[in-house]
Amino acid sequence: MNGTILIYGATGYTGKLIAKTAADQGARPILAGRDLRKVKSVAAPIGLDARAFDLRDPARIDAAIKDVSVVLCVAGPFSATSRPMADACLRNRVHYLDITGEIDVFEALATRAAEAKSRGVMLLPGVGFDVVPSDCLAAHLKRRLPDANDLKLYLTAGANMSRGTAKTMIEAIAAGAHLRRNGRIVARDQAETGSCDFGEGEKPTIQISWGDVATAFHSTGIPNIEVQFEASPAIKAFASTPWFVKSFLGLGFMQSLLKFQVDRMPEGPSEAARRAGRAVLVGVVRNEKGQTFRSRMRTPEGYSLTAASAFDAANRIAAGEVKPGFQTPSLAFGADYILTFDGVTRVDLNS
Repeated sequence: MNGTILIYGATGYTGKLIAKTAADQGARPILAGRDLRKVKSVAAPIGLDARAFDLRDPARIDAAIKDVSVVLCVAGPFSATSRPMADACLRNRVHYLDITGEIDVFEALATRAAEAKSRGVMLLPGVGFDVVPSDCLAAHLKRRLPDANDLKLYLTAGANMSRGTAKTMIEAIAAGAHLRRNGRIVARDQAETGSCDFGEGEKPTIQISWGDVATAFHSTGIPNIEVQFEASPAIKAFASTPWFVKSFLGLGFMQSLLKFQVDRMPEGPSEAARRAGRAVLVGVVRNEKGQTFRSRMRTPEGYSLTAASAFDAANRIAAGEVKPGFQTPSLAFGADYILTFDGVTRVDLNS
């Protein structure tokens, strides 16, 4: 018999998608957030229970999660929400999942691996588009070339984003581009450019700070990792912002102003846009001898995949598929986990 899942952040764009996915499959997760009225407005139409609590109140978190087995945190930015929720999950021996793509959040949770294991708790961040497909692709490439010491991941996923994703990107403005060199995460003020064939000829790409800079290292042990996105004009402008501008945009009052502007955006892409959208990922590994292997993956649009993968991961863990400690999607469920989702294909481009 499955344990109970609590989805925190259910009133946000992605939270609503995950809640609907769960309800459509006949599941009965508890929906939660800060505002009970808003949570009920999401929960009632699909016949689910609602709870409300603030992450600044540890006692209320404890009371709200003491009777559940899995918490799926979808309330961002996770730089603010992950720590208090993970603390509560560890106190109450509840498994913790989230859909973060934030490198610092992954690394902070990874440092708690021993604590989680000792309490029989699974910490599994990144169960959405960040980073299920890319993490599984990295693990697959490591399987193809076991002595790989360099990994590059390339993504193209369209420009549509939710308000929550936009706010996370705003927080990252001042941080620069991050990559992993010799096992350590390093930052660069200016992102490097490159190119990738996503299946329709070479496209320009630009380096970004993506969650796999953290997670792929834990999944594969490969010491040199970077991620590049197809360089649409918007992404290129964002990543190439001069350091002094990034520093200014990172100031508190500028962050507040930018996030205020985000609140005037549409909540997220329309259902039609999600159905039409696709993402493509290409991974390349190389070893010290110069051997190179390349694989390409196609997936549904990112938010649609997140709704499917986040609930599936929570449901698996609620059913007892648990590995205590810090995990990544591929460590928890295997390199081929991503292939269990409709619309996902993977092809090895060389051998």
